[in-house]
Amino acid sequence: MENLNFQEQLENLVKSDDLISIGREVNALKVQFEDFILEAERVQQVNQLEAQERGETYEPIDYKSQKESFYNLYKSFQESRKKQIEIKSALENENLKQKRALINRLKEVIEAEENIGSAFNSYKEIHETWKKIGDIAREKRDETQKEYSRLLEIFFYNIKIYRELKDHDYKRNFQLKEDVIFRLKQLRTKNLPIREFEASLRSLQDEWEEIGPVNNEDWESLKKSYWDSVKTIYEKINAHYEEQRNVLLDNLNKKKVLIETLKSVVSDLSNIEKGKDWEAKTNEIIALQEQWKQIGFGPKKENDAVWKEFRSLCDSFFEAKKNFNKYLDNTFKEVADKKRALIAEVQEINSSTDWKKTADRIVFLQKKWKETGSAGPRYENKLWSEFRAACDVFYNSRDKHFEEQETELVGNLEQKLALITEIENHKVSEDKTTALSDLKNFNDRFSAIGHVPTKNKNEVFSSFKKAMDDKYASLKLEAKEKDMILYKAKVETMLASPDRGKLLNQERFELKKQMDVLNKEIIQMETNLSFFARSKGADQLRKDVEKKIELAEEKITGLKRKLSSLPNE
Repeated sequence: MENLNFQEQLENLVKSDDLISIGREVNALKVQFEDFILEAERVQQVNQLEAQERGETYEPIDYKSQKESFYNLYKSFQESRKKQIEIKSALENENLKQKRALINRLKEVIEAEENIGSAFNSYKEIHETWKKIGDIAREKRDETQKEYSRLLEIFFYNIKIYRELKDHDYKRNFQLKEDVIFRLKQLRTKNLPIREFEASLRSLQDEWEEIGPVNNEDWESLKKSYWDSVKTIYEKINAHYEEQRNVLLDNLNKKKVLIETLKSVVSDLSNIEKGKDWEAKTNEIIALQEQWKQIGFGPKKENDAVWKEFRSLCDSFFEAKKNFNKYLDNTFKEVADKKRALIAEVQEINSSTDWKKTADRIVFLQKKWKETGSAGPRYENKLWSEFRAACDVFYNSRDKHFEEQETELVGNLEQKLALITEIENHKVSEDKTTALSDLKNFNDRFSAIGHVPTKNKNEVFSSFKKAMDDKYASLKLEAKEKDMILYKAKVETMLASPDRGKLLNQERFELKKQMDVLNKEIIQMETNLSFFARSKGADQLRKDVEKKIELAEEKITGLKRKLSSLPNE
């Protein structure tokens, strides 16, 4: 196997969205690569010694660049994989924390709640929340799910609910479990990638465990049907790995077809005279290379042979293109000369302290740099580094100047800290009008003081916001009036922040998000109404749900009023 094929294999692997699951495969490829390099270097050493004995000159191949390229990509993969692991672990820990909280809450409902309606509503809320929570760590999943399932069984067997509602739930759970079994049987016939197949199975198993109990007389047959379905799926997963040989052979045939296509693409390069025609051919070659990468591996021995043939055809094309591109050098040199002139002009003015005028001129020169076009791979990167370095001389000097100016903002910082202390010591008047006027005056004074050093602005604003929030919270107002006044105070405080635009956008987004959640809850509750039987117990539940819908709609109306009160900036 050629060294370059290791690089290609690694590039194909690290394109995966799930870097965690391919860690072992990547490490195995790394070992193969290192073994290959070690053996290649050993063979070269032997050849060099033999050449010396014969008095001949032997030039060994330097694998340094290939190793650097491979290890750099491997290191990047490791770092990205580590981040994925950390993110996944953090999410799983947070999900576990939420599920443990729901378990404790369900325990409290079972042990303390005596009202049937309240207990059932609490269960519904807990269970809906549980289903929305994502995966937890594998080692905690079974233990946590079993504890939750056990509590669900205790809840449904111990709580004194009406017979009609209990029978309804048992029948509903029976239907839901039968539906899971039906989807398990459907899953058995689906043609999915193995990881997606396993994920779907795990999701259905979790769903099965989350469904409540059924009648005892139905349980054994239902359980047997479930496990029979799960077993057939596991058999299909195990059979997948036995079918890999046929997949490898199919991949080999696909690669041979690509080789024949590639031969036709590169069959007559001598008649190509225009750059756009070369680019069109290049795009065809790159498209074929992308198809090649997506096919996957074939049997090892044959795979190496077809790869060598495919790469040889690609190399012959790009060598011909390289020869064609040589005549473009003169054009690139002209562009390079123009860019050197731009660099010289920036170097002449980058020591100026006329910050505005010089900055405008440099921006103009940067725009002109872009309009000049590319100087080609030979010159562009080097010239760009020189141009950027010349610009950085000015920008660094300007930044240092303004950093020194920031010390002048310390006086503003002292004034704002003194005002915060004054607010904290202020006693709120019992007269509502006077109290609101005093608090608004504090807000205006804070805004009027001006900026503070950048490193202090967030801390100072947070202290000011807390002091104002505490005073507004102490006002003796009616609940609805207090809610709207506190919200207006919150908006005024945001307007006093140096990040007012960002805070207003975040608040606007949060209000819309809350309205969206409430609308979805209303839809879900309206859907649930259709499942309640026409019985005394179900009527009470229906009224409770209708009351919740009414409360949710009132909340949405309040959120809309708040949204309309935000200024447009």
